[in-house]
Amino acid sequence: MSAAAGHFILPNFQLQCGKVLSEAQLVYQTYGELSPKRDNVILYPTSYGGHHSDLDWLIHPEGILDPQQWFIIIPNQFGNGLSSSPSNHPSCQLRESGFWFTHGDNIRAQKQLLTEVFKVEKLAMVYGWSMGAQQAYHWGALYPEQVERIVAICGTARTTEHNQVFLESLRYALTADPCWQGDHFEGIPERGYRAFARIYASWAASQAYYREGLHYKQGFASLEDYLLRGWEPNYRRHDPHDLLSMLETWRCCDISNNPLYQGDYDRALQSITAKTLVMPATTDLYFTPEDCEAEAKQIPHAKYYPIPSIWGHRAGNPHQNPTDEAFIKKAVRDWLA
Repeated sequence: MSAAAGHFILPNFQLQCGKVLSEAQLVYQTYGELSPKRDNVILYPTSYGGHHSDLDWLIHPEGILDPQQWFIIIPNQFGNGLSSSPSNHPSCQLRESGFWFTHGDNIRAQKQLLTEVFKVEKLAMVYGWSMGAQQAYHWGALYPEQVERIVAICGTARTTEHNQVFLESLRYALTADPCWQGDHFEGIPERGYRAFARIYASWAASQAYYREGLHYKQGFASLEDYLLRGWEPNYRRHDPHDLLSMLETWRCCDISNNPLYQGDYDRALQSITAKTLVMPATTDLYFTPEDCEAEAKQIPHAKYYPIPSIWGHRAGNPHQNPTDEAFIKKAVRDWLA
């Protein structure tokens, strides 16, 4: 499998919040070969806290996405520590009032990347899990004529208020640490990271997942061992300012919050012309199947096809779960066919 990394610079890039980045940076990775007609492109945006190297496990000839047939691009979303983020860009500091990234910013940057670097005008598919699914919906609404298919796994086009409560609990837990100075951290928020990971662990997997002891089957000796080794490292590797930045992008997700739709959420959903496969997990606690099904009913060419799993939200990224991986693989390959 051929793979290549890239850094795309966007000069004087204006964000939706009004801030202008003199040099925004979009870090991306490609897999496979672009066809002569440039018609085999799959865009695979990143999820919360995910880098391209965390998500590319499913890209291989026998995997969910086959790089022998498709040219797959993973663009890292703003705020994730690789593309422009508070941790690596002097103009992205949270202490500046009113600063945040939106998915609209991500999609406009990704479109420039596709047009200017790869000369690609149409996407065969946008595939995304969680915040990646949110970006997939934005692509379908903002550039409907350029997207043939969408696979939206465990994500919604607008963040529900119940989901926002989850995100607020994460933000308050992290900023309750003594290192928080009101608009930035000074030092490592040890208590904040610990609380953050435990809240995440309680929502990302279902009650049945814990009831059946699936965490013990992964080699963890106790619940505390699972939390310490299975969850805390996922977030400790990130600068806490980046964690807050991505939370805000997630919280503000709404495909109608832009000049094109001006808050008309129903019209934005109904404007998606791509064949859209809506795949929640049946036990997801924050992108619930009910919320996903309600959106699917408004998208003209959508199919609602939930993943029957007790893994909760993590069913959508099943690198430890071959049953759910096989279910998603068959669905995606049928959709591409």
